[in-house]
Amino acid sequence: MTVVSCSIDERYVNPLFEVFDGGDLILSSYRDVEDDLTTMRIFVPDSADAPRAVEALAAAGSVVGLELKPEVGEIADEDWKLAYRRHFKTEIISPRLALVPEWELDAFLASDANAAHPELRALVLDPGMAFGTGQHATTRACLEYVDALAVENPDRSFLDVGCGSGILAIAAALEGFRDVAGFDIDPDAVANANENAVRNSLGLRFVRGDLCNLSTLPGVKRTGERSFDVVAANVLGPVLVRFAGEIAPLVAPGGKLILSGILDEIYHEVKGAYEALGFEEASSRLIGEWRTGLFARR
Repeated sequence: MTVVSCSIDERYVNPLFEVFDGGDLILSSYRDVEDDLTTMRIFVPDSADAPRAVEALAAAGSVVGLELKPEVGEIADEDWKLAYRRHFKTEIISPRLALVPEWELDAFLASDANAAHPELRALVLDPGMAFGTGQHATTRACLEYVDALAVENPDRSFLDVGCGSGILAIAAALEGFRDVAGFDIDPDAVANANENAVRNSLGLRFVRGDLCNLSTLPGVKRTGERSFDVVAANVLGPVLVRFAGEIAPLVAPGGKLILSGILDEIYHEVKGAYEALGFEEASSRLIGEWRTGLFARR
């Protein structure tokens, strides 16, 4: 298996995923806890496609302000299949929620941690190549907010904007939220999210949708021609600002909005955009360089 790779600062991982346009080429990432940089990789079954992968990765880097020089190498097929598993481990988010890779489920169920917390729910996940393992600061902060809101009152509807692996919507459903929905512009992410819903024995249905055209969200509209009590949007700061006018109406009056994927240095821009539309910041969480905000619609 041919692999095209480069290393980048973690702050650019989310933006690179958002702008990468490689057609049938799939971008993935991993970061060892002992490393300062994150490795971005494209696995290429046909080595003849390596130049195209190099070009696509370099082009995405240019969009986010990086001058990337991807390298081409080879990796054993078995290592390719299992590579991302080495960097995705079981993690306890709260006394009520544990993030569990599918291949670690049996070990988790037999673990002392599971026995010690009778209320602990296992969110079983195989992220594939979709964004959302819970290990990135933005996803972790969103999960913490979902958990806190569930403790406050789970009898609310929930929408996941840019669902990725489906992790936030699945967490909401497991923690008792009703009428849970989610969408993403990436069809591969939608397919993975639906697979993860099945893994958790949930009847959720994620759909492909585009904030540029809300009529592309039939699955969301089928929940009722109305807004949602809680909306989570873990995308990118500039995207949140650009589409504030489309995201804001998705939140019911008095509802809550979780905004993430925001570098701390531009958080004030995002906050200002939503305050202008009738939202008030309830709190925010900073993990590393990424800030996540919880807002209430007045």
